[in-house]
Amino acid sequence: MQRKAILSILVQNRPGVLAQIASMFAARGYNIDSLVVGRTEDPKLSRMVLVTWGDQATLEQIRKQLGKIVTSVKVRDLTESACVERDLLLIRVYCPPAVRGELRHLTEVFRGTIVDVGAQAVIVSLTGTEEKVEAFIELCRPYGIQEMARTGVVAMPRATQPSGTSRRPAPAAQPAAALPPS
Repeated sequence: MQRKAILSILVQNRPGVLAQIASMFAARGYNIDSLVVGRTEDPKLSRMVLVTWGDQATLEQIRKQLGKIVTSVKVRDLTESACVERDLLLIRVYCPPAVRGELRHLTEVFRGTIVDVGAQAVIVSLTGTEEKVEAFIELCRPYGIQEMARTGVVAMPRATQPSGTSRRPAPAAQPAAALPPS
């Protein structure tokens, strides 16, 4: 039975790491549904959040192969754990003035934001689970989707801690510079 897997891969921040991961998938005929790569709190490391599909044996093989890549520091399957996941959508929708109120209301219901308004179109920014983003896209189709871009899933395990335990980061050696007011 096919199922979705969300994998968090901590990798060394070096040139060619993304190519290694992608070529491992291509060589074995696995598909990447979405892939997000970004820096972490440690400048020497990057985090990849990869979404793929497969049966149990295939997904186990993918996890093992990812763990064998030299630049891979840690592979974590977030699929079955409590995690926070988000997808960012920018979508340009045909929107003449006559339907602008409808689309504004739909955007508010989904807690999105209209970030650009033109004479015949608007651009909406929306974040949420993959399911929420897909539902919004489907409701925008009757208006006419002109263009859209998505980040793919970004996920992180929930910050659950045993009661009575509070871990705080060690104080910085140098005081941080004050941020300007926003």
